[in-house]
Amino acid sequence: MTVRVASIGECMIELRHRSPTDIDLAFGGDTLNTAAYLARLGGTAGLSVDYVTALGDDPYSDAMLAMWRGEGIGTGLVQRLPGRVPGLYAIRTDKKGERSFFYWRSAAAARDMLEGPHGDRILPALASYGWIYFSGITLSILHEKPRHRLLEALAEAKKRGAKLAFDPNYRPRGWPRPDVARSAIAEAMRLADVALPSFADEKLLFGDPDREATALRLRELGVPEIVVKDAENPCLVAVGHDEFEVIGREVAQPVDTTGAGDSFNAAYLAARIKGAKPAEAAAAGHVLASEVILHPGAVIPKEAMPPAELVFG
Repeated sequence: MTVRVASIGECMIELRHRSPTDIDLAFGGDTLNTAAYLARLGGTAGLSVDYVTALGDDPYSDAMLAMWRGEGIGTGLVQRLPGRVPGLYAIRTDKKGERSFFYWRSAAAARDMLEGPHGDRILPALASYGWIYFSGITLSILHEKPRHRLLEALAEAKKRGAKLAFDPNYRPRGWPRPDVARSAIAEAMRLADVALPSFADEKLLFGDPDREATALRLRELGVPEIVVKDAENPCLVAVGHDEFEVIGREVAQPVDTTGAGDSFNAAYLAARIKGAKPAEAAAAGHVLASEVILHPGAVIPKEAMPPAELVFG
């Protein structure tokens, strides 16, 4: 049986520096990156993936839609807003592959994805999915009222049997104040069936001293399944009363770490939906992420994807 997955968020125009003046153009965004990798793994895991967002009526939005459809991502819940355009970001990477982001997104169409009649159609439609994936960036781009409407719709979808997966993915510039981010992210965590935070983000926003503190805080919010990612270090998995590390694959020289966490999330969720145990799913996440960071950009070429049998072991 096919499991339907909805990924909610924003895709932007990506400008990736090859040199100070030489730039490649692509498209990316945290939940879109995860959707793309989920769709690529979906044939083996039995997934059907839709993306939920808003775009403009410009050529870049047209190209985004074509890219998503080429990845096998459903676009029936993508709203097109006349006269609007997508957001834009630039990536610079250092010699270790670590990246810095620069954003131009204040007027992005995705900020109004839940507005108007189309928005009224999107929210109840979420209840028809088996899994729903969203992030802290999803919440940060929405105005306060639609953010609450989304969380209410997710709560209703959960009542009807949907599983919710959430990555806080805290980016300070996306929020008016840290306390607003803490409140919204905590509210989302109380709904989440699977939490996929990165320790660096949790330390920055909540002051967690270590991964165990992050897992404990999320357990106290009621999250039953937690995976705390920690860059090149082992991730910490906490399920029920069990807590353990899963070691990743060593990569001597990353090219670009953009999309590493997003790809980890995709492989983890695909494996879990397929029936793998959390430790096996975390290992799958590490395998895919270790390949992604060997290539520039958030979404690597299809031909660079590791075989599904390698990802899932």
